[in-house]
Amino acid sequence: MTNAHRLGAVSREPYPEVPVPRPFPRARLRSTAAVFTTMSALAATSLGTGPSAAETDPAAPCALTRTDAHHSEGLDTWNAAYPRPARALDAVMVFLSFPDAHPLTTPQELTADHFPATTRFFERASYGRFTLRPHPLGHWIQMPQPSTAYAIQRDWSPEHRSAYLRDALAVADPQVDFSRYDVVYFVADPDAPGVDSDATKVVNLTSPLRADGTDLRRIVTVFEQHPPDRLVLAHETGHVFDLPDLYHRPADGKGDWDTHVGDWDLMGSQFGLAPDLFGWHKWKLGWLDSRQVRCVQDAAPARLTLEPLAAGPGVPVAGAAGSPAFGLGRGTKLAVVRTGRDSVLAFEARGPAGNDAAACRQGVLVYRVRGGAQSGGGPIEVIDAHPRTEACWENSVYPPLADAPIALGESFTVPGEGVRVEVEGRTASGAWIVKIGVGH
Repeated sequence: MTNAHRLGAVSREPYPEVPVPRPFPRARLRSTAAVFTTMSALAATSLGTGPSAAETDPAAPCALTRTDAHHSEGLDTWNAAYPRPARALDAVMVFLSFPDAHPLTTPQELTADHFPATTRFFERASYGRFTLRPHPLGHWIQMPQPSTAYAIQRDWSPEHRSAYLRDALAVADPQVDFSRYDVVYFVADPDAPGVDSDATKVVNLTSPLRADGTDLRRIVTVFEQHPPDRLVLAHETGHVFDLPDLYHRPADGKGDWDTHVGDWDLMGSQFGLAPDLFGWHKWKLGWLDSRQVRCVQDAAPARLTLEPLAAGPGVPVAGAAGSPAFGLGRGTKLAVVRTGRDSVLAFEARGPAGNDAAACRQGVLVYRVRGGAQSGGGPIEVIDAHPRTEACWENSVYPPLADAPIALGESFTVPGEGVRVEVEGRTASGAWIVKIGVGH
């Protein structure tokens, strides 16, 4: 290992992803921030080489093309600048203390705040295809400056952020072989006077840090309180896997942040009642294969059976020998209708199971995906099948969308698209029988 580092240039946040301020009226709703690369850096890493994986995929006509938008929802190719969670990945947790405070918690307690909950979330979401393996260092490493010297806050200045990363890597490198890990978490003493929990974020670097012969392109800086916000580390880790923020930030910082997707995806709000990742994201990450995605193109209405998206007791995923049984088989979990060059409608069955155990309503959820939209710019928007009502107002992050799914026996025409959906029945195994008509 080496102590020689080159601090990469930190982006100037051209596409800011900013956490929801706390406290919040209905619940402690917060989407944590990420610092983004510049447009030029994104363009350099976003264009894949070689033939598109979707070219031989029967769902290819519905696969949006990946663009240079940060965290683009296009999925015809994978952005190799990010680790793909299609296998087991290793994450190191480095615990940082400061000379102006004595830690009141132990690294073991802070590890338990996030694990095994984060690992279990991803195992359920991926149907056992992905395991995140934490490697906590187990002791505190002291930073050279007081916590107050780094001016840690939600809208962190690049200068102070760079100083923090430079010092953290310098003190950690003698004790950590960074070449062994796919994900890096720098976890700060939550009780130090200069630590602000709203500053938890992923830092992306235009020029990577270099340590132990490996490039560190992104680091998760954790400043959470003890205990932390629910599933916050899973949300931040989603950014490490090229998933965008799905919340909406009001221009004045006030009002509802969850108008785009409500409770329906961790990348919108980690406090959502149904935080399992959208089927589109599971397709993007490699957790759904082409046989589980139905591209609806014919003019005649298509009748299909949608298995519930959330994992539950069932058949183990092929190739995951020895893994727990996840999912409900290998049938269709996502239906897609192409609506434009850069947009689709997606349909999936959601209900109270797995990561969605607390879901407010069940049925067929409809949402729009735009491959060219930036993270935080509405790349996914849930379409409300019940726009005149709301539900679960006491604990939903956004009650108007809590009852968005189309229920059994209902039909719904997507406004402006001419796509009609009818939920005709349920199978004995719990799948949903759906008819989708395009241009009707």
